[in-house]
Amino acid sequence: MSDILIVDDERDIRELISDILRDEGFTTRLAANSDECMAEINAAQPSLMILDIWLKDSNMDGIDILKTVKRDNPDVPIIIISGHGNIEIAVAAIKQGAYDFIEKPFNIDQLTVVIARAMETSRLRRENSSLRRRDLTSHDMIGNSAAFRALKANLDKVTKSNARVMLTGEPGAGKEVAARYIHANSNRASGPFITVASASIEPERMEEVLFGRETQGRGVEKGLLEQAHGGFVYFDEVADMPLVSQSKILRVLTEQQFTRAGGTDKVRVDLRVISSTTRNLAAEIAGGRFRQELYDRLNVVPIAVPGLDDRREDIPHLARHFIEQLNKSQGLPLRNLSPESEAVMQTMGWPGNVRQLRNVIERALILGDAGQPIEPQDLPGQGGATPDEGRVTLTGGLATLPLREARELFEREYLLTQINRFGGNISRTASFVGMERSALHRKLKSLGVVTTAKSGARQAHFEEEEEEA
Repeated sequence: MSDILIVDDERDIRELISDILRDEGFTTRLAANSDECMAEINAAQPSLMILDIWLKDSNMDGIDILKTVKRDNPDVPIIIISGHGNIEIAVAAIKQGAYDFIEKPFNIDQLTVVIARAMETSRLRRENSSLRRRDLTSHDMIGNSAAFRALKANLDKVTKSNARVMLTGEPGAGKEVAARYIHANSNRASGPFITVASASIEPERMEEVLFGRETQGRGVEKGLLEQAHGGFVYFDEVADMPLVSQSKILRVLTEQQFTRAGGTDKVRVDLRVISSTTRNLAAEIAGGRFRQELYDRLNVVPIAVPGLDDRREDIPHLARHFIEQLNKSQGLPLRNLSPESEAVMQTMGWPGNVRQLRNVIERALILGDAGQPIEPQDLPGQGGATPDEGRVTLTGGLATLPLREARELFEREYLLTQINRFGGNISRTASFVGMERSALHRKLKSLGVVTTAKSGARQAHFEEEEEEA
């Protein structure tokens, strides 16, 4: 960033400064009055401003411009120059946010030194802000299953582009983590990542939250889109956005600018957009609840985020990651996972996906014995009979079936569970259950168990044979 806006009513002065700065490798823009100055800022935020405090034939003087720019663009360093300098003016300028004050006629070497320092200070502030944001949020991608590797490969393909991405998947599958991974590995990683939680914003406040507002009493209040300038905006559950807001978002995506509520000035933004949904947007469009044009704008690169059912191999890795994460963030005890608990977690149902798994681990760390591994009885729904008692509880209608039918049903469900636990890998399943691979294939065929590709992995399911006519 080396774009400097020079605002001075004396043509010779602004052109002289511009020529010198261009020789130093900077790009410059020039403005002779407040109207030209604000037009240049609305067109694109400069890296730095050199601002004359007295401007002839201008609606605002330098102090007024300084207040306005620092209010709407607080990251832009501003150096005030004046031929009528005094201590009072200098103090007023610094109090309003100016980086420095230089009297005319000024020494060019002095000016270039001050510019270099101001831009370095601005860069360090952006880096510190970025580091604080990264500390507060996680973009760790954990796993090694085929479904996970396929997801990560797709995410890696879009990190360096500016394409809009639509993430789909079940609740809790990790769509926001995937969005943050794209941000962290993009060329906008130093910029903000702003989440728009469409479902939690009241419809009547949606536009104000997105676009901000201007009032006489409170001045300018930036909306989420303006806060995301230079970085990412993430529309979480975009299908929950009201139709009226959808049309205005469509215009922003097209024009990259908008007007705040109660304001008249155009606010220009540079954004990359990621959105997510758990719904079938084709059905939402057909039902008149989502705009086809907005869908076409957002769905440039669709990426499906698999749920835990499609990546059961990753459950132990994720569980250990959450144990370490909760130890660092909350001081919860570091506990190991017993092999039995890993196996149980890989066979449990996870309707809440990764989010539910994290909650289960957090509860186990809080309620369990800090000095012992996490065992199956520490997990929800697993507090009954233990392997040591040598008994298995019969559930559902299994106890009412003849032995042959009960055994066949048990074998089918057991093998389905184990195959899906190992991501469809027959060799690993055979090794775990203690069968030769060829024998396992014959058993699966006799039980009507088949495997098909899904989400980059193989999934087992029961396929009942059709009766002959």
